[in-house]
Amino acid sequence: MENTEIKKRNIRALSQEELIAFFEDHGEKKFRANQVFDWVWKKSFTSFENMSNISKPTRELLEEHFYFNKLTIDTKQISTDGTIKCGFKLYDGSIVEGVLIPTKKRMTACISSQVGCSLACSFCATGRLKRMRNLTYDEIYDQVVEINNLAKENYQKPLTNIVYMGMGEPLLNYKNTLESIKKITSDEGLGMASRRITVSTAGIAKMIIKLGDDNVKFNLALSLHATNDEARDKIMEINQQNSLGSLAEALKYYYDKTGNMVTYEYCLLDGVNDSLKEAHELVQFCQHVPSKVNLIEYNPIDDGEFDKSDSKSTDKFAAHLEKNGVPANVRRSRGKDIDAACGQLANKD
Repeated sequence: MENTEIKKRNIRALSQEELIAFFEDHGEKKFRANQVFDWVWKKSFTSFENMSNISKPTRELLEEHFYFNKLTIDTKQISTDGTIKCGFKLYDGSIVEGVLIPTKKRMTACISSQVGCSLACSFCATGRLKRMRNLTYDEIYDQVVEINNLAKENYQKPLTNIVYMGMGEPLLNYKNTLESIKKITSDEGLGMASRRITVSTAGIAKMIIKLGDDNVKFNLALSLHATNDEARDKIMEINQQNSLGSLAEALKYYYDKTGNMVTYEYCLLDGVNDSLKEAHELVQFCQHVPSKVNLIEYNPIDDGEFDKSDSKSTDKFAAHLEKNGVPANVRRSRGKDIDAACGQLANKD
């Protein structure tokens, strides 16, 4: 007897054109696809049953052929400073973390792009998890939806900013990262402004060049953390294949193509990268393209080999940058008490 069982597909993996083709193949009007696309991406629905302007037979057709890979909030912790960290459970049982960072002026979502991370930066807890797989663009999008809901529920404000600074290296999941941003920013999706989104990379020169070729509109942040190759090789393995020289050339290309200022993330480590010599080298690196620097407070991790710079060294470092025309902002950590700060995301409860 012939097996006529239908193999279901993730509906959010279909383009609008593929959804239109599906409806036409099943004798439905083309506009039905646009209605469903609207429910899925603009209204963020993950149930066919609740699509109120779709007839019951059509909803049953959709149920027969498609499913949603919906992530769920598995754990939630609230810091004394109001930061909220979520452990998101994915369809395969994997866990990634996302963070809501509330301030007076902003509601920022820090989201993940991979399960784990392959880069093994020595000062970061996430790098110890190893990379398990890339997130799909709908899994990245879902984090934004869930954190936006938390912002509205807890602070009565929607998200204002999104940073791809959680688990993983976004540029090693390039296609899904860019497609998720398309869904978040397009009028057919969440309609957020591209300038409110920042993608942070540990520095992959060829992919930075690709960002330039794709003429992206969002912001780019480079996790620099050292100002010469010898020092950067020791704390960031990726530098051994992506030297500061190659990154400088890639950033020049990116800036020529996009006109976008670059942000350098620089985590100050006591006795490692926080001297005035390194501050001067950072000033020199910043001459390659228009840029600014976020000086980040180091957040201790279990068995970590580093200590954070003291406030005196931090202030001297920042003052040297400013004196030499480099805009510098000292970022104080949020959510340290729940392991939600930069470099601490490691699926710990």
